[in-house]
Amino acid sequence: MRQHHPARARARKRRRGRTGADPAAPPEHAPPEQLLFGGRLRSSWGWTVHEGAQLKTSFLTILRQIPTLVGHTAALGWRADPVALVVVAVAQLGQAAATAFGLLATNRVLVSLFAAGPTAERVQDALPSLIGVAAASALAATLRAVSFAASGGLGPKVERIAALSMLKHVIRVEMEHMERADFHAALDSGQHGQTAARRLIEHTLGIVEAAMALLAVSGVLAVLHPALLPLLVAVIVPKAWGTVRAARRTYESVQVWLEHVRQLGALRRLLISQDAAPELRVHGAGPFLLDQFDGMAAQASDEQTRLAHLEARTDLGTSALSGLTAAVTYGLLAWLLTHGHMPLASGATAVLALTSGTAGLRRLVTNIHHLYEQSLFMTDLIRAREEAKRRAIPATGAAVPEPPAEIAFDRVTFRYPGRDRDALDEVSLSVRKGQVIALVGANGSGKTTLSKLLAGLYLPSSGTVAWDGTDLRALARDDVFSHVALVPQDFQRWPFTARANVAISRPDAIHDSARLDAAAAYADAQRVLCELPHGWDTLCEKGYEGGVDLSGGQWQRIALARAYFRDAGVLICDEPTSSMDPAAEIDAFDKIRALASAEQTIVLVTHRLHSVKEADVIFVLEEGRLVEHGDFATLMATEGPGVFRRLFELQSHQYRTDPVGTDGAAGPHGPDGPLPAGTLDGVPAQPRRARAARPDGAPASGSGG
Repeated sequence: MRQHHPARARARKRRRGRTGADPAAPPEHAPPEQLLFGGRLRSSWGWTVHEGAQLKTSFLTILRQIPTLVGHTAALGWRADPVALVVVAVAQLGQAAATAFGLLATNRVLVSLFAAGPTAERVQDALPSLIGVAAASALAATLRAVSFAASGGLGPKVERIAALSMLKHVIRVEMEHMERADFHAALDSGQHGQTAARRLIEHTLGIVEAAMALLAVSGVLAVLHPALLPLLVAVIVPKAWGTVRAARRTYESVQVWLEHVRQLGALRRLLISQDAAPELRVHGAGPFLLDQFDGMAAQASDEQTRLAHLEARTDLGTSALSGLTAAVTYGLLAWLLTHGHMPLASGATAVLALTSGTAGLRRLVTNIHHLYEQSLFMTDLIRAREEAKRRAIPATGAAVPEPPAEIAFDRVTFRYPGRDRDALDEVSLSVRKGQVIALVGANGSGKTTLSKLLAGLYLPSSGTVAWDGTDLRALARDDVFSHVALVPQDFQRWPFTARANVAISRPDAIHDSARLDAAAAYADAQRVLCELPHGWDTLCEKGYEGGVDLSGGQWQRIALARAYFRDAGVLICDEPTSSMDPAAEIDAFDKIRALASAEQTIVLVTHRLHSVKEADVIFVLEEGRLVEHGDFATLMATEGPGVFRRLFELQSHQYRTDPVGTDGAAGPHGPDGPLPAGTLDGVPAQPRRARAARPDGAPASGSGG
């Protein structure tokens, strides 16, 4: 029984009494999916583009594509394992032959048994044919097992080849394309093509097996009596129509069911979520969402009941038609028998053959449907693979044997695909070996974009980025990357062991324990490792047995250790200490700056301006343009409203309880002198807002009384 909630009942009563309700608000009795999700949930992943494709394409259109699809799948199987493919083909041919031989042997058994004479003699005459039936059955079973074993090994090999054929190109795609939504949708759909390749093999083999069985049955019927072939067609046509209709109804039912599953799954995950648990309890959202879940589950149940009834009616209609044609067929067969046009034994064998043929037909139609569906995803894989090849980082270029002595930007402009403004606008600067460089500016000023251009991840839309005088476009990009280490702002938290998380920056040294320990010592990550249950071999992914969830600060230490382990000539750190406490942050910045030497260049991207005091050069960006540069003292000595000085003083005032300006006056100061009374960091202070009264007129909690 659903619990009664007085507060909710009062709220419902108040809502019913309202007038002038917001017309944009959902109706009071809106369906749960409309209230919570704004409508039915349909995934935006790339593979959903083919949902319902079977329902939109006629069966004849699908049928015309089958020879091409079977040929393409056979070629894929040949690439994966030609021996297994030949074994499967021979085994299926053998099964068809064994089926035909078994039916003919059965006919001879029946001829012997229905002949005149003593029973013992008839059985004795039938014995050789009985042995033939048993041998055919045993051979068919053996060949079926051989085919199953060979195809079972062939499927995974095809899937592996399909996956590698796409992924080996994806890992070389230019970074700017990897960030395009349309390309990512294509990649997602292509990933489903990897499993589709395996299923294509399964369904193709099913089609071949069913088609051969039908051919075997047709051959037997032609041998028994020429009139039996039209009878087979008369049975098959309505059965085929009924099977297609039933398959489409089932597919439609599944598609509707999937929409409900997505909605219910989303709510189910929220109701048991650790992250959502506090608000579910404090805000009372738990009972509300549970009510919505109950309503959605009831809708899903009603929809499934409706579809089941519809499917049952379809099945009843097709079964009635099939039954009618079967009655006509068997009536004609009886007429042939009673008028002496066919021996009784042949009639009995024909019944067995027709039964076998209709079963094979059902398998044939089902596999044709599934083959067509999976071929769509396989086409997506091929398309994604070709797109990845077209968008790949060039594999050629001039060698870069040593870290650069200078990286120079000359009027560099960069715009992200699909954007209407430049992220960087004619930026010119240079970075020399051994310097500590800082990139600062407000959010969206272009700091991270500039650092990615410096690393070779992006190519400029115009202008040049040159390493030692050579345009980045002319260099071998793999060589460029070999001299760069990254600690991105959104660095990857690999779901691997601590060892793999650090060593992934230099995979060829993953077993170098001394190097790992040195990296951990540099990043002060030994304390993190000591707390892990299995040290270096602890899985850093919650949700798996033995896995742990690291804190943000612990992850940043792992990321710093990863950069040290890389041991590259250019180290780029983008907000490397955002999750650390102040003491750890100061220590981390000191260690990063200490890496600068005659052989290593450090590039810091940060909002924490106190950490760039020791930088050799600070580049200040604003709306994609380089507006200032110099060391800390130079930028702070700038007369007038300098961007860096203004940002630094605004930031430093946040840490001063009684700030004193340059004029000696107490109180908050901005870059141009004392701030007006009642301001905080240059923003007028707002009066404390009075607590709102509750709708029922009672005083708000904590407001007195």
